[in-house]
Amino acid sequence: MTKGQLEAKISEVVSKFEIEYMGRGPKMIRTYVLNDMIIVRLLGFLSPSEKKLTESPQGIELLKKIRTSLFEGGREYLEKLLTDVMDVTVISTHSDISTKTGEKIIVITVDRNLEEFYTVK
Repeated sequence: MTKGQLEAKISEVVSKFEIEYMGRGPKMIRTYVLNDMIIVRLLGFLSPSEKKLTESPQGIELLKKIRTSLFEGGREYLEKLLTDVMDVTVISTHSDISTKTGEKIIVITVDRNLEEFYTVK
């Protein structure tokens, strides 16, 4: 598997997690593998009602709390999906959203340099 194929597979896994666990998939997703770190960028993942909620500071705070809580609750599921695709141990998983741009970033660190195990083509 090439690095690009690995990145595409990780994007599929994260999209599956977003749909199955969080209830809605992103309009666009892109994954970057850098050494022992995976960065996943999701665009267009907020529902229309969530977008409406972000029109006030209280709504932004509430949405971030809810999304963080949901993500934390599903962290183990996401990590299992990832380890089923790659023979690695996930060390940490971080996530944050921008209510301004509708962008979500997930950063995952693993126990080895993935670029050493996958060819670049």
